[in-house]
Amino acid sequence: MEHTVSLKQNHEFRRLYHRGASSANRHLVLYCRKNRLGYNRLGLTVSAKLGNAVVRNRIKRLFREAYRLHEDEFASGVDLVLVARARAVGAAYHEIEKSLLRALSENKAAAADK
Repeated sequence: MEHTVSLKQNHEFRRLYHRGASSANRHLVLYCRKNRLGYNRLGLTVSAKLGNAVVRNRIKRLFREAYRLHEDEFASGVDLVLVARARAVGAAYHEIEKSLLRALSENKAAAADK
């Protein structure tokens, strides 16, 4: 599987919010849509309302690591956006990981065919 790259453009985030399949739980919302590129792109959104830069960056690190360790469980050639919810603040890694896997199992567009 190709390596995942970052999703950076505002219009790409907006496209996923409007046209992507979403699944949500207490820590995050996962948006997913096929991208026809053959590799995945991951975008992370953590609102300034959730805390200062230290808090937001910690959440992003946890999201990135949970995704990295389970990258092979995601479909290939999709754009993904993970949006942090207020409960993600102060959550332990294993809680974030569990939430990501639960959102993945609920989102048919994101899950790899086994």
